[in-house]
Amino acid sequence: MPTDPILLEAGRWLGIASGLLFVLMLLGFWLGWGIRFRLVGVTSFTTLLAISCVAFSVSYSPRITLPGAVSVPLVFDNGGALVISTAPADLPVAAAAPSVEQVAVNLRGSGRATSDGLVTVRLRRIVSVEPGLDRPEVLAEARRNLRTGEVVLLP
Repeated sequence: MPTDPILLEAGRWLGIASGLLFVLMLLGFWLGWGIRFRLVGVTSFTTLLAISCVAFSVSYSPRITLPGAVSVPLVFDNGGALVISTAPADLPVAAAAPSVEQVAVNLRGSGRATSDGLVTVRLRRIVSVEPGLDRPEVLAEARRNLRTGEVVLLP
């Protein structure tokens, strides 16, 4: 389903314009106009814009936001079965589970190298043990099945 009808409409109009420019380009070659090679570039670029607008409007999927979740940045992604995001210092404990679930739901599965199709997502923060010594503390963990899209929160 196209998410932005303006992009789809722009792609349609750019496609019409590239068709008209193509006819004008052929006419320029037939009549020997001096701008015929510039028309090749303009026609090619307009066609590229039309295809790009249509492709982006059809393939775009917006991020999903879950109630109670806080947007957290990814700090590690090995392109396979592990994704780690970091929690801000003031993150409420109740927001940890929805936040890690939101990160898991918004992961893109294409291109991930996992043998079983499962990706583990961890939400962690760095806790200072003593001056000069920090350790990571895992606040929440989720596992997403890339084949079914199912997200399971782990204890």
